[in-house]
Amino acid sequence: MKVKTTRTLCPICNAVLEGTITDEEGSIWLERTCPEHGQFRDLYWSDSALWHKFEQYESLGRGVGNPNVIAPPDHCPEFCGICNFHKSGTLLANIDLTNRCNLDCDFCFANAKACGFVYEPSFEEIVGMLKMLRSQKPVPAPAVQFSGGEPTMRDDVVALVRIAKEVGFPQVQLATNGIKLAKDIGFVEELKAAGLSTVYLHFDGVTRETNTKLTSDKKAVENCEEVGLGLILVPTIIKGRNDHEVGAIIRYAAEHIKVVRGVNFQPIAFTGAASEEDVQRERITIPDLLKDIEHQTEGIIRESDFYPVPCVVPFSDLVETYTGNPQVRFTSHQHCGAATYVFITDDGMVPINRMVDVETFFLSIEHLTEKLKKGGQLNKYKSLIEGIREMNVSFKKSEQGSAAQFWKLIGKTLLMQNFDALREFHWNALFIGTMHFMDRYNYDLSRVQRCCIHYATPDGKLIPFCTYNSGPVYREKVWSEHRK
Repeated sequence: MKVKTTRTLCPICNAVLEGTITDEEGSIWLERTCPEHGQFRDLYWSDSALWHKFEQYESLGRGVGNPNVIAPPDHCPEFCGICNFHKSGTLLANIDLTNRCNLDCDFCFANAKACGFVYEPSFEEIVGMLKMLRSQKPVPAPAVQFSGGEPTMRDDVVALVRIAKEVGFPQVQLATNGIKLAKDIGFVEELKAAGLSTVYLHFDGVTRETNTKLTSDKKAVENCEEVGLGLILVPTIIKGRNDHEVGAIIRYAAEHIKVVRGVNFQPIAFTGAASEEDVQRERITIPDLLKDIEHQTEGIIRESDFYPVPCVVPFSDLVETYTGNPQVRFTSHQHCGAATYVFITDDGMVPINRMVDVETFFLSIEHLTEKLKKGGQLNKYKSLIEGIREMNVSFKKSEQGSAAQFWKLIGKTLLMQNFDALREFHWNALFIGTMHFMDRYNYDLSRVQRCCIHYATPDGKLIPFCTYNSGPVYREKVWSEHRK
């Protein structure tokens, strides 16, 4: 059954094609025909019921007020950059500090060691990228992640973290394999002192069969815990290789909640020289992953606990209405990812859904926003009190009734405008998320146009993640044009 149409790519020649998204036998498929290479049918999502549930959370963004590319209609992704047709601002900006790496992973997005040359922007070029990101309208990019290659191979990475904080980034992350962090606690201390917010640690499993650098990873976690530098564990999940350990990875994160802020699972995207055989054998979609999490946590964390990223748009609407200032908007495509929060208590893991009825809570936020739009200072406070009463209904509907910790957070954030209270939330809760980046087999241009994760380049452009690393693979063009 046809459910919608989109534009996609031929997996062989990258020609832009009309695509059909179909619902068949409980799964969602992407179908298209290339005049030169014939018909293709590839798995989009393995659970059509969950796909339709997430579809209800679609939220189109307003784009960027100062795009860096002016493109003609219907030419995506030919004129790639954040263009006048792009529908989302930058939530997270990646800056590749180098393509040098001290590992050789067979599933690397960047395929760094295959280049045969060095890409390494100068300190001044990187500062220019940072300033460009903070000049984005209507809201400056709130977060930057230094990536690679392996960014810790640069001698000036600590200075770059410091500069990123100086130009105004609230959140500065470092995507790393953790080898240097494991070997040198002094380096971890320097990163913390410079203002690094989070280490984005490549962490593929809890056994040596799934994670060849497990000893190093554990030492990196230990060093970050000693210094007080927060971590996100980032496993690349490959069917048949490490998908049987997703529950164990979550339990490891919960055991180290003092330093581990979350787990962000990344189902493999076939961006290198993968064959169709590899895709058939190793493909895992978001629903597959969520089912594995439910099974391997014995139902403590359920597939139904997860929501798509745009579900939080009502919060942006609320804060924007209350303050009168434009806010960061999480308008990525509803099928790009999923997330939830799990509170770590003395009694074990408690998903946020057990504390609050999420659908009722989101609805109360939307009602509160509509009331606030009527204006007036008296109405503002009256609406806040009424809105919080309505939110209380969502707590009464929850499975565990009492949610004092969450209630305290909401009260501080909404009534007292103390957004630092959100930090308390992160210290007491574990973020569990997944982002499934695209490859040439499941390419959907509607996802590209909604992308919120962008790469900054030395020539002043911003490029969506999935055109930078797959499809047209702008990364290869950028690295080649700016090679050493």
